[in-house]
Amino acid sequence: MGTKAIFEKKNILVTGGAGFIGSHLCDELVKTSKVICVDNFISGEEVNIDHLLANPDFVFIKQDINEPLKLEEMAELEKFRLQFQGVQEIFHLACPTSPKDFEQTRIDTILTNSVGTKNMLDLAVKYSAKFLLTSSSVVYGPRDGANPFMREDYQGIVNQIGPRSCYDEGKRFAESLVYNYGQVYNLDAKIARIFRTYGPRMKLNTGQMLPDFVSDSLENKDLIIFGDENFSSSFCHVSDIVSGLIKMMKSNEVGPMNFGSDLDYRIVDVAKKIIELTGSKSRIVFEKPLLFMTPLGLTDITLAKERLGWFPIVLLEDGINSAIEYFKAHKSIIRPSSRLAR
Repeated sequence: MGTKAIFEKKNILVTGGAGFIGSHLCDELVKTSKVICVDNFISGEEVNIDHLLANPDFVFIKQDINEPLKLEEMAELEKFRLQFQGVQEIFHLACPTSPKDFEQTRIDTILTNSVGTKNMLDLAVKYSAKFLLTSSSVVYGPRDGANPFMREDYQGIVNQIGPRSCYDEGKRFAESLVYNYGQVYNLDAKIARIFRTYGPRMKLNTGQMLPDFVSDSLENKDLIIFGDENFSSSFCHVSDIVSGLIKMMKSNEVGPMNFGSDLDYRIVDVAKKIIELTGSKSRIVFEKPLLFMTPLGLTDITLAKERLGWFPIVLLEDGINSAIEYFKAHKSIIRPSSRLAR
């Protein structure tokens, strides 16, 4: 089957579609396409897609992608007529991402990056579908103090047998799978490298500090920085990332291509801004860094600007304000704040 839709709308598969970025991607894709969302809720949550479940162009499948995904045998997908139309695009976002819970998900993480990615690429081969892997800035390794900005041609330094290897080396292997499948099977197989992202629907208490800052500041609780006063990072709003992924899928670019903000912020300054915007009485305290919360490199987005005309447009203060409004509006359904184990 070719990649062209024979009916009025494309069929698009999104793995990790109930996750933070994945659910926002589904929101956009379902406006013009039929979306098959697959998630097993290791990192994602049903609340992220509840508003989509009644949409006739959206179907949710709860499954671990490390098991074969037999789409044409699923009764709920009969209305998408896969036997005639197949699948036109696959966005592969699935991967456990919680810094706090990573010890419990190490095997799930490395299998998703390997077996799960292979399973999705096999589906892409079956349907001649366009394929996009959401890789990560972790493939570059730690930040280089002399040259913190990472270009796509930088090969990085990653410890393949270290405690983070299930994710860091896992993403590198996933990229290799995508590249080789693309070459061997003549697939339109793309690699997007995503840098630190924030926005509505980020889970609380996972070690991703910014959503915890917003939630805790609204309750006048201490804002915990896992690092010292010099810990800095870039922050790209999820709406900008989704825009980049969709632009890349529509293009002829295969990447790898960076998506993120090229502005560096000290975490302590972000915390102070959140306290200011919420009018909070919270204090800022510093604790031991988490394994997955390390100063990663900053992105060089020249390629995305030149090839796709993409760059982030949401200012950090505007993005923080949207997160504040989200937490205020969804306080009753968001898990109550609890402290990380010390």
